[in-house]
Amino acid sequence: MLAVLALAATALGLTGAPPATAVPGRAAQVVVPAGVTAGVAVFDRTTGTFTERLNENARFRSASVVKLLLALDHLRTHDPRTLTTADRTRLDSMLRSSDDSAAGYYWDLGGRTAIVDRTAAQLGLTDTVGPPAGYESYWGYVSLSAADTVRIYRYLLDTAPAPVRDYVMGNLRQSTRCGTDGFDQHFGIAGSFSQPWAVKQGWSGFGGSGSCSPRPSTTVPLTAGEGPATTSAPGTVSGAAAWTASGAAPGAAPAAAGVDLTREALHTTGTVGTGDRAIVAVLTLHTDGTPYGTAYSAVNRLTRSLNVPGAVRPAGTWFGTWGSGVNVRLQPSATAARLTTLPAGVEVLVSCQKLGQEVSVPPYVNAWWAYLPQYGGWMTNIYVSSPDNQLPGVPVCAS
Repeated sequence: MLAVLALAATALGLTGAPPATAVPGRAAQVVVPAGVTAGVAVFDRTTGTFTERLNENARFRSASVVKLLLALDHLRTHDPRTLTTADRTRLDSMLRSSDDSAAGYYWDLGGRTAIVDRTAAQLGLTDTVGPPAGYESYWGYVSLSAADTVRIYRYLLDTAPAPVRDYVMGNLRQSTRCGTDGFDQHFGIAGSFSQPWAVKQGWSGFGGSGSCSPRPSTTVPLTAGEGPATTSAPGTVSGAAAWTASGAAPGAAPAAAGVDLTREALHTTGTVGTGDRAIVAVLTLHTDGTPYGTAYSAVNRLTRSLNVPGAVRPAGTWFGTWGSGVNVRLQPSATAARLTTLPAGVEVLVSCQKLGQEVSVPPYVNAWWAYLPQYGGWMTNIYVSSPDNQLPGVPVCAS
């Protein structure tokens, strides 16, 4: 079946899905996939030491990671226990679902670049600067480093008033799979480790509009999720319009102090393990034109290579996928509730497989379904890059 799928994928422009690989153990060094520029820092709060450092002081445009600073600046003068309903709704959505309209509200309310000046001084940030001249209205052009991102989380966990710490971290622990712009934001930390974790992600520069489903649906027909693949792969901009997506203006982006404002950016930041033992910051840029699913998988691979104390890595085997708009279902059936849709061409972790409803995508027919523990649901094996209907080396689910 693989040869047939490969021919079909070539015809549809969907080649490049990586082969299945076993879940990696501790790598000897950070694995940065080809075409990726990365800044990485992992800090062990138990020992007070870094377990990983790679270009940790390099500046990257922050995209939505800056929303941490927007929240902290607002909570500097507003007790989270007495927030208005409107304030709480905006902040919750901004921290959990990366809401860009909320970010724009707080960016303007706090005085835009004045927010950067205040928080950098308060938190001791050394690599964080505001947007370039002429682009002060674009919050996504704030630049920061992996080292400064670790400082932000250390401030949150160790220095911030307890109500602020509990409110912000509580929201990050409730990160939604889909951002408000319809993009799957559970890559990197959330895609590589079992809970507990808390995350604030960032993405910018990917074209298109997201296909991530924010809530289960039982009414989506087969052809919308398990049907023929399309040639269009979902991309992402972190927002509702081209510039609002991460505060980035349309058209050519300016150069600013060596910070790349044009290549696709995908960042995963947060804490991992019981008691927020490890702070992880992975900031990445990708070759122009990189599809979202490809960047998503690259960040997952990089994150899985890290030495993250306290992290629990789910068991299973990683497989490439092909097609777009592929559904993850609550049960191994095309009529079961849809939990979400996969980014096109993304790698998935499969823990087990079982026979379920037979799915037909002419000329292919397959009754095997793969369980994806990171998504908490099932996908038809038709869209898994594998030589047979039944995935090799993957056990049959116990129930």
